[in-house]
Formats: sequence, structure tokens, C-alpha cells
Amino acid sequence: METSTNLSRRTFVKTAAVLHAAAIAPSFSTAFAAGTDTIRIGVIGCGGRGLRDTTNCLRAADNVELIAMADLFDDRLKPTLNNLKKKFPDKVKVTPETTFYGFNAYEKLLKTDIDLVILTCPPQFRARHLKAAIKAGKHAFVEKPVAVDPVAVRSVIESAKLAKTKNLTIVAGTQARRLKHRAEIIKRIHDGAIGDPLAGQCFRMGGGMTGWGAQKRSPKCSDMEWQIRRWLFYTWLSGDFIAEMHVHELDIVNWMLNAHPVKCVGLGGRLSRTDPKFGNVFDNFSVEYEYPNGVKVAYYGSQIDGAANRCHEKIIGTKGYAYTDWSQSYITGPNAFKYEPASPNPEVAQHADQINAIRNAIPLNEGVRIAESSLTAIMGRMSAYTGKELSWNWAMNASKLDLSPEKYEMGRLKTRPVAIPGKTKLI
Repeated sequence: METSTNLSRRTFVKTAAVLHAAAIAPSFSTAFAAGTDTIRIGVIGCGGRGLRDTTNCLRAADNVELIAMADLFDDRLKPTLNNLKKKFPDKVKVTPETTFYGFNAYEKLLKTDIDLVILTCPPQFRARHLKAAIKAGKHAFVEKPVAVDPVAVRSVIESAKLAKTKNLTIVAGTQARRLKHRAEIIKRIHDGAIGDPLAGQCFRMGGGMTGWGAQKRSPKCSDMEWQIRRWLFYTWLSGDFIAEMHVHELDIVNWMLNAHPVKCVGLGGRLSRTDPKFGNVFDNFSVEYEYPNGVKVAYYGSQIDGAANRCHEKIIGTKGYAYTDWSQSYITGPNAFKYEPASPNPEVAQHADQINAIRNAIPLNEGVRIAESSLTAIMGRMSAYTGKELSWNWAMNASKLDLSPEKYEMGRLKTRPVAIPGKTKLI
């Protein structure tokens, strides 16, 4: 589903009606697992997130089986496989013949008889893996962000369009959208509860993830392997934390405003994570995003141990404001409202939604939306890295930034320098 660039209440209501109609009107048929109701899944990327997403997918519904796994490293895949076998002895059907390693392991996995693939390799690989999955005719669950640069964002959008023509589902790992307290508040925003949006805030300030910095490098570990194993700290792999983690919050802002930003200007740098072991990422960002109709949202993000912790989104309107975070949501003003019931586990719900869509031929394609949210984060990083103000249209359509390495193979790989605003070039 593509976002609108008009923030009027009339557009909110119209968009909601169209999405509701699409959700209840099945328009295609699907076959899976040789005509049975069993959905066969594979996972590409078997670290912590791969284990978590696969666990939640297997918990989400009956008649779901894991039959194939792929990763670069056996010390990631094997423990995850053993863990899953213990949890789901009747659902894990992985064999040595459906276990794959290496940079081309994803291609081998996609040739197996799976219906749905879970993509949890570092963000650098997700656009490439999604493109291959859709071409292979597989439904895809893809973790966020789906890209680290504009070139990959455009690839994801093309894959989403292709998936639509092939009647394939794409679900993104933005589980915050499955929290009922957020969905209810945002529905009320779209229905006019806070009037016309005027401005907003977006915070995610937390710890420095320094536990990842405790690893020691083996003498046999190549540059490429070392960076992939510590991918959070390298922009080419993670997109920096504004993209890798804070895409959740920026995605919620886009949802609240039913739009993507039209331009941004940002600042950032490294204040505490200055040791070379922390690669080339920043530890703080501040970005002003401007949305249609002049609505400006101030985003503040940090990963600094010992500093303040804050995580929420707020939109201020002509009739009050709406606040939401991971545990609560409310509206102030004449239409004051607070959502009280507890939300079911959103990480399970996202997989249940996709399985239901596959089984009941319901169109479900979040590819364009998550691509836009990923670009929202990416353009904020690009602005902060370079010190330049940039527009959405330029970032989406003209930027040539591609952070992919020259070749995917273990060996030497120079670490790119830490960005310096005002000196780093805007590409």
C-alpha cells in the first residue's frame, strides 16, 4: 500500500475505505505445499532475529513447517536449528540437503519447495534476497529496514510491484503496526480526532549496544567476516541505527500522518562510541522532517550508555494531540481517548496475518510502505552524514548512493571512514 501526500481528513477517510475494501475482497488464488493446507517455510539468516522470527512464525498457526535454512556461518545456523527442533519437534523438517551456507545460499534455498521465506540477514542483503524470492514465486516476510541506500529502496519497490502481479504477499517486520493500541489511536487521528496535523515529535533514545563491542576477533577472521558478524556498527550493512532500529518509530510517524516526508535536514555524530571497534556508525541523530502541508516532525535518536531513555511519537493537531509508544496510546482535547485493552503479541500477529492472507487469498503487500519508511530513515542519515538538506524526490529518484561492496566474498574489506558533516559528499 502506498502512502498519500495529502494530510486532509477527507483523504484519511477515503484511504481507509479503500484499504478496508482491499482487505475484505480476495482477488486471487494460491496453492501451497502441493495442494495441502500446510505452509512450508524457509529462513535466510539464522542469527538471533532469524531464530525469533521463525519461532513466532511457527507459533502463529497450525500446519506450518520449517523445511530449509540458509546462512553464511554454521555457528549461527546449527544452534538455531537445534533450538527450533527442541521447541517444535513436529514442525521442523530441515535436513542436510535443505541446509545451505555461503553468499549464494539464498539462491539454493529458494529452489526448494517452500511457500514462504523469512528474510533476516543484515539489511544490506534484504533487497537482493527479496528480489530473488519474488522472482522465484515465494511469499516473503522481510525484516526492517529493507534497504540501506536509495538504490536498494528502488529495488524493493520494484519487487513489491512484481509481487502484486504474481499474487504474492510481502509482510515487513514492523511489528509496532500490529499493536492494537497504536492502530486504534491512528484510526482516530485519520478520522479527525485531533483536527488538522500541525507538528510532531519522534524520540528513540537508548543504550549504546556496546555489548556487541565485546567480541574478540580471531586471527583467521577476514575483514568481510568481521564486519558482517558485527553488522550493527557498519553503515553499509545496517544503514546506521536510525535505519536499522529507529525505522520503527519513523514508520509510525508516516502512518500517523498518512504520508512520507517531502524533505529533511539533520545533524549527528559520534560522542561516546568513538573506538574503532564501533565501526563507522554515529551514536546520535537529530533530524527535522517536513511533511506535506508544512507539518514538521522533530526526530531525536541516540545510542549512548548512561544517557536519557525516551521512546514515543506525538502528533499535535488543531484539536489536541495524539501520543503513542510501545505500551500505551492516548488523545487529548475535546475528543480525548485512551486505549485500555492489552494488545496481543505483535511479533506473532504479523506472521498470523501473513499466513491467513496466504491461505485465504487476501491481498497483503507491505513492500512499498516499508520501502518508504526505510527511505525516511535513510534520507535522515544522509542529511546528517553530509550536513545537507535534501528532498524526498531527489533521494527517491536521483540519488545514486549504493553501499554494496564490489563483491560478496570473504577477504579484505576496507572500513569506510566515519562521516563528517560538511565534508562527506552527498551522492
